[in-house]
Amino acid sequence: MRIVLLGAPGSGKGTQAHRLAERSGIPQISTGDLLRAAVARGTALGLEAKAAMESGRLVDDALVLGMIRERLAEPDARAGYILDGFPRNLVQAAALDGLLAELGQPLDAVVQFEVASEELVRRISGRRSCADCGRVFNVLTAPPGGAAAVCPKTGAPHRLVQRADDNEATVAERLRVYAEKTRPLIDFYRMRGILRVIDAQGEVDAVTERLARSLADVPPPGAAAGKPRAKRAARAKSARRTAAVRARPARGASRRAKSARKKTRARATPRAVRRASAPKRRGPPRAARRRTRRGRR
Repeated sequence: MRIVLLGAPGSGKGTQAHRLAERSGIPQISTGDLLRAAVARGTALGLEAKAAMESGRLVDDALVLGMIRERLAEPDARAGYILDGFPRNLVQAAALDGLLAELGQPLDAVVQFEVASEELVRRISGRRSCADCGRVFNVLTAPPGGAAAVCPKTGAPHRLVQRADDNEATVAERLRVYAEKTRPLIDFYRMRGILRVIDAQGEVDAVTERLARSLADVPPPGAAAGKPRAKRAARAKSARRTAAVRARPARGASRRAKSARKKTRARATPRAVRRASAPKRRGPPRAARRRTRRGRR
């Protein structure tokens, strides 16, 4: 199961990705988490990302793609993964397609979360994250409670903080950027036949159920997903061969067509021109002419 979750800020991608990861046993891969982890570990990519962030520059797409490549190579991602927050634009989507084709890990599905703009503003203003483990909650729609009330890192209740860009003053700009840069990905993946769209409004459990239904035909982690895909590829290859054979002219048809073209050109060309352009006949070789003269004598 290899999927991408798309949606505007506040559409619930992070919450649903976390739930899906727990239920399916595959990792949720967030580019934000990858950046923070790489910086904390001090890897080569992490040092480059840290330098970019400290200078106020956006982290380069190639750098993020390198981090994703490293993350997909880890053992827990072999059975599948959930990409949350990447790709964000068409350039990143094309780069991701190239990477997954190189790794032989094409996407199974892309799910678009649809939420009304006014609901997005309400959700984002209520969003909080744990300062220790990074898990995202919403004080309005999904507050911490039950088994999720305790931080797995500290064993104490979550220390909830609000991100600096989660206030209402910046929400409108973030939604504008999403509409301009990320929303075109809907058509990008729809043309590939792997897009699913769900209504992400309402209770969290209801959205989880809709997400599960939209992914019902996706092979679960650990299943032999390669065989159906191989069969589909074989059928497509066979169809291409059949089409090529049908498009190929029958045996001898090309010769007849070539002869007909020559005759047509000959009829359309004046006789005088044909005679002038025709190759002159050469006589017998010089040695043959000598033998002929000797015989006459």
